Amino acid sequence: MADQTTFRGIMGNYPTGVTVVTANTPEEEPVGLTVNSFTSVSMDPMLISWSIDKNVSTHDVFASQEHFNVHVLAEDQGDLCMLFATKGTDRFSKIEWANSQYNAPIINGYTGLLECKVFKTVDAGDHTMIIGEVIGADNNETAPLLYHQRNFGRIPQEFYK
Repeated sequence: MADQTTFRGIMGNYPTGVTVVTANTPEEEPVGLTVNSFTSVSMDPMLISWSIDKNVSTHDVFASQEHFNVHVLAEDQGDLCMLFATKGTDRFSKIEWANSQYNAPIINGYTGLLECKVFKTVDAGDHTMIIGEVIGADNNETAPLLYHQRNFGRIPQEFYK
């Protein structure tokens, strides 16, 4: 039988890339959070998914917005990852950003950017899975930030590109 401690340990031992997902509230205020539950879903149409805890303060914003952006973080953006994982701070006052043509914040310095339109939301236990259709993309082709067992890492340069 599986228990939450074992499950959390296994998932924490699974290395992932790191993203920051951003959107605007109906009042045009930027919101964002660090997400590592991100994956591709389909090539035709181009779909991605990520999940948000239903208890996160911005859950309802992300679950109801039409557009959002996924920033695949570059290897030097560990501080940005931590900023967007920290509660109770004005994240956007500490970074350079601008709104996209779809009215969702774009953060400078990413390795990859996916501009998305919500395709579907799925109730998934204590999370909501958000599936987005990719409507814009930018690839800076820099090394990504990796996360494993609460530590940041990078791909050795001899393996990258």
